[in-house]
Amino acid sequence: MSILHSNIVGTEGKDLLILHGFLGMGDNWKTHAKKFASLGYRVHLIDQRNHGRSFWSDVFTYPDMAQDVVAYCKTHNLNKVFVLGHSMGGKTLMHLACEFPELISAFIVADIAPKKYAPHHQQILNGLAQLDFDKIDSRTAADQELSQNVPEPITRQFLLKNLYWIAPGKLGLRVNIDVLKQSSDAIGEGLKPTAQSELPCLFIKGEMSDYILETDLPSIHYHFRNAELSTIPKVGHWLHAENPELFFEIASSWFAKQL
Repeated sequence: MSILHSNIVGTEGKDLLILHGFLGMGDNWKTHAKKFASLGYRVHLIDQRNHGRSFWSDVFTYPDMAQDVVAYCKTHNLNKVFVLGHSMGGKTLMHLACEFPELISAFIVADIAPKKYAPHHQQILNGLAQLDFDKIDSRTAADQELSQNVPEPITRQFLLKNLYWIAPGKLGLRVNIDVLKQSSDAIGEGLKPTAQSELPCLFIKGEMSDYILETDLPSIHYHFRNAELSTIPKVGHWLHAENPELFFEIASSWFAKQL
């Protein structure tokens, strides 16, 4: 079985796994990882399948992505870890917590609920899929081309972190765009009614985000009976990047109570 790629920050201490969101990679969390490492954690910045430097697969479901994390933990002899997951990573984490609770001691989900979400990434995915690297030979040119489908500069900046040089003068994408384009339903999939976990957990919501609504709270508490909720004011779905100081303060303080 292929093992997920990771960047490990810190050499000792409590193991903390961080699972990135859709079209992201572990390195998006490097700044937070360094801060956690300074508190005595060993942080595993994991690239999920079809993302970053991890393996590509035609199979892309949350149960499979949870199994990937199980295999990663076995390979690295990890158990009773802390886990932090944002968006898609949060969904992977929820499956992991319900199916393999023995691996985790506590976890934090950032701005995602257990419910099913309607597909809403199609324009971004189309934009990435239309990048023609036979004609595009610079990041600037890629940014210009992508702007036709993704007008928001901050979103493009995030997406273009997936660019890398395959060879001198030849760019490519780290994400498996062909599979991800076909996976909109899988990405939005919710938890099964039977999925439940007693593990201590914290759901952190961005006040301006519509990913976790007031109406989602009963579902969160149904699936995760020991869930707490915290809200970061004046931020959206990218809460960890929009107010990194407060996000880190909330997450690190909560994890410290679970030690």
